[in-house]
Amino acid sequence: MLCDTGSVTEAAVKKLRSARRRFKKSERITSYADLNVGDYVVHANHGIGVYAGMTELTVEGAKKDYLRINYAGNDVLYVPCNQLDMVSKYIGGSDDGRVKVTKLSSQEWQRAKSRAKAAAKDIAKELIALYAARQNRQGYAFGPDTEMQDEFEAMFEWPETDGQLQAASEIKKDMQDPHPMDRLLCGDVGFGKTEVALRAAFKAVDGGKQVAVLVPTTILAMQHYNTMLSRFRGFPVKIEMLSRFVSKKDQDDTKADIKSGKADIVVGTHKLLQKDIEFRSLGLLIIDEEQRFGVTHKEKLKMLSENVDSLTLTATPIPRTLNMALSGIRDMSVLEEAPQDRMPVQSYVLEHDEAVIGEAIRRELRRGGQVFYLHNVVDTIYSKAEELGREFPQAVIAIAHGKMDKDELSDVWKSMVEGEIDILVCTTIIETGVDIPNANTLIIEDADRMGLSQLHQIRGRVGRSSRRAYAYFTYRPGAILTEIASKRLEAIKEFTEFGSGFKIAMRDLELRGAGNILGAEQSGHMADIGYDLYIKILEEAVNEEKGIVLPKKEDCQVDILCDAYIPDEYIPSGQVRIDMYRKIASISSPEDEDEILDELYDRFGEPPVSVTNLLKISLIRNSAAESGIKNVSQKQGIISFYPTEFDMRRCVEFAALPEVKGRVMISTAGKPYFSVKTNFGENSAEIAETAINAYKSLKSSINNT
Repeated sequence: MLCDTGSVTEAAVKKLRSARRRFKKSERITSYADLNVGDYVVHANHGIGVYAGMTELTVEGAKKDYLRINYAGNDVLYVPCNQLDMVSKYIGGSDDGRVKVTKLSSQEWQRAKSRAKAAAKDIAKELIALYAARQNRQGYAFGPDTEMQDEFEAMFEWPETDGQLQAASEIKKDMQDPHPMDRLLCGDVGFGKTEVALRAAFKAVDGGKQVAVLVPTTILAMQHYNTMLSRFRGFPVKIEMLSRFVSKKDQDDTKADIKSGKADIVVGTHKLLQKDIEFRSLGLLIIDEEQRFGVTHKEKLKMLSENVDSLTLTATPIPRTLNMALSGIRDMSVLEEAPQDRMPVQSYVLEHDEAVIGEAIRRELRRGGQVFYLHNVVDTIYSKAEELGREFPQAVIAIAHGKMDKDELSDVWKSMVEGEIDILVCTTIIETGVDIPNANTLIIEDADRMGLSQLHQIRGRVGRSSRRAYAYFTYRPGAILTEIASKRLEAIKEFTEFGSGFKIAMRDLELRGAGNILGAEQSGHMADIGYDLYIKILEEAVNEEKGIVLPKKEDCQVDILCDAYIPDEYIPSGQVRIDMYRKIASISSPEDEDEILDELYDRFGEPPVSVTNLLKISLIRNSAAESGIKNVSQKQGIISFYPTEFDMRRCVEFAALPEVKGRVMISTAGKPYFSVKTNFGENSAEIAETAINAYKSLKSSINNT
């Protein structure tokens, strides 16, 4: 028994006691956020429920995997894994942290979606006004790449990742457009955002314009400055720096060079936003880690970037930035590949244990590496350094914090870069951009008091070479952690693989709530239906406001009697298996099917019939929906197709086609449908695919007569 959504109800399952069930605690969906048993999820048609794991059911002799979702009033829904695109993790914004679970049989979900759609129309108007204002502003159109640009890019000493090449191409294309660029470059720590940004900077300078590189800390300013001096060596580019590390006289000289146009690239902290800074011809503004700047600085940034190209670099985009990128108001490039030979950082969360920490430091020192020891209290940082000095008398220990004299801090940093310091006891001053490939052990005290994105950024300071790196996130012995702190530490331990920045940003959004992403009222609607679905509804509203008429994507439910699942022995990892289910669910063309088939062959070997059936069913689902068919179901040897609008002429023409001749029956009683008979031993998925392709080839006679 199937409900009208193609998902199996609890009542139907009770009749399948003989079916082998398999629940796994660690089954997870990988999208923007991983899904764990007990997490809230959103089904686009049925609302908010609780994910209860994955189970294998045998329905009328056919094996399939289903997600189990629990709803209010003991309602349970089993969602076929080939419909994973209908399910997303719930990320909302209720202030009290409570999530209201939907009751399956009620109309509350449809009402919540209707309210959100009405509200999305209002905000779409505001977003369109923003977008239109940006498109109407006149920027500077840079010319195509020159030979010098090609030469500069060819001198990069490492092989670029495909993501870097793609992002650089997108950014340079934007720069050649007459409208000001507003692009977000999102890539995890160490994924090569700086090189992509430098290629954009070179293009701007080569085109006769100046570049401002705005960074949140003096240390990062110094590091970017040194990187640029090295990278631009041999090219006629004058690079200067503005930060508290620079003397008053040099700052005045730099300001004069900015005004006269002598300075091509200026890297600096918020000093770049001072009133007395006047660029002769600013063409590109690069902002590193936008979330580190306060509201006042951001307002000044808006004024500075009014008619110039703007590129924002981030590892963990803040919710509002992420939202604007996902809803198409800001353009976004994403770096998803780690550079070659990098390994993820081994992360531990534990009560502060002197023996464990001592052994971790000794192990790093034994292999000739360096240690970051983060103690974020300036008043006691010197006594902590003395304590470590007594335990490691042979080690060279230094201190770095934001209140130090600029020359002293500069000297410490130089010594650290040159490998003269073994243990650096520091504050969160190391958070952004510091690149010390030889430092591969990180100890953080009181990690429970820091934000999730901040912890992820700090962890990115180690693991920047081919060596295995270690990070220890510690909290005080006996400390009672708040629920939020506990979830943050759980997330930092969970998201260790490369490319976790997006997941961290989404989890941060989940933990903090939607807040003021789109204003209080909007976040209320987001809480009602979840972030993912709200963004989709908002995107539809924006397109509607723009006058872009997209064909409404109807869904089709497919229930064919053949084994259609990924066996454990083919893909043993539950996480990878469910990720493949998600990819397969998104198949919308034969090309998509071929691409995923190639990936399966490459990664796991020849797929069994149950997997190829799964691919066929996913393609059938999308092809049938495009052809106006809302349901495909099989009973014994008969596959029935239910069109949204019954077209008798088309059905008659279909019955005469050689691919299905002699197999077709047409019924106009009750819900009209046509059916195709299968013969014993035939693969039902292949017959259904042939039938759908044949039906799709015929034009509808409705509205065309």
